[in-house]
Amino acid sequence: NLDRMVETLDRALDRSDVVITGGGIGPTQDDLTREAIAQVTGRQVVTDPGSLEELRERFQKRGFILTKNNERQAQIPSGAIVVKNPNGTAPAFIVETERGVTISLPGVPFEMKWLVENEVIPYLRKKYGLTQMIHYRVLKVADLGESAVDDRIGHLIADSKNPTVGVLAHPGQVDVRIAALAENVEEANSLIDGVDKEVRNLLGDNIFAVDDETIESIVGGLLSETNATVATCEDLSGGAVAAAIQQAAGSAFLQSSIVNSNEALEKIARDGGETPPFSDGAERAAALARAIKSSSGASYGIAVHGTEEGDQRTENLGRGETYIVVSGPNGERTRHVRSAGRGGPDRRRAAMGALSLFRRELAGLPD
Repeated sequence: NLDRMVETLDRALDRSDVVITGGGIGPTQDDLTREAIAQVTGRQVVTDPGSLEELRERFQKRGFILTKNNERQAQIPSGAIVVKNPNGTAPAFIVETERGVTISLPGVPFEMKWLVENEVIPYLRKKYGLTQMIHYRVLKVADLGESAVDDRIGHLIADSKNPTVGVLAHPGQVDVRIAALAENVEEANSLIDGVDKEVRNLLGDNIFAVDDETIESIVGGLLSETNATVATCEDLSGGAVAAAIQQAAGSAFLQSSIVNSNEALEKIARDGGETPPFSDGAERAAALARAIKSSSGASYGIAVHGTEEGDQRTENLGRGETYIVVSGPNGERTRHVRSAGRGGPDRRRAAMGALSLFRRELAGLPD
């Protein structure tokens, strides 16, 4: 709704020096951000010749014809500063007025992130003479919940000034963010290093990655280092474990079985040389891990077996039991999780649990 957008932007400029918008600068009729900004700043919407030519060249290189609606992406409020977007078709733009600065970015996350880091922040630092910056480091933690992390490092969170320490929970993972205010990255890192050491001393090998590293990339690196292969079997997690490991392992990932019935689980077990029935979930998961390892010829077999309880309508922390087993050359490792579900958070939690246990096995770490 154009009127509501204009009202919101007008109110934002009344109370802010800088307003940043995301999205609404694409080719469709409901992409109205440029019109709203033009109206609020008293300008006309015009076509930028340079942006239009870049659009034509980009479409031609991809073998497409530039349609009339796509030409909208070359339109900006008159007098705006065009900001080239190498990762997409719609350029960003900046409108400077006496009321403040309005920066309009594409809504696609990776396009927006690149522009913020490479164009917006340098622009703002130069325009407003900003000499300080906030730089942060994220330590990623598995096998501990948010409250357990807080119990160990809560005094650092409470007492921190510069750098500051905070935590953010995700399914199966807790991020510890250490943020420093400094003149540059080098100075910020120098401030962060001391707190980083304290956090590592308190959380130990539960820290599995830093910043852009993921559990998948860590496991993939360990598989490559050890020249190992892996196969998986899972039920309630619906392929989340396989998808995560495949992303990390490449050709080291040999096989995956995703099943939804006891009969199918027992067939996998028998095909791998195991003999059902099994006394409980833990025994069944162990048998499935051994079976998938044997039948695939992989170095390691991973099984994630869940049993739901009652009518499951929740997306997170469904009631039930989940058993994760890693079977390898040195025996088996088992993890018991007192929840089971098919929702997105529960599937990710199962994948994180399996990958974390597998990381410990590959790295020779204790459970």
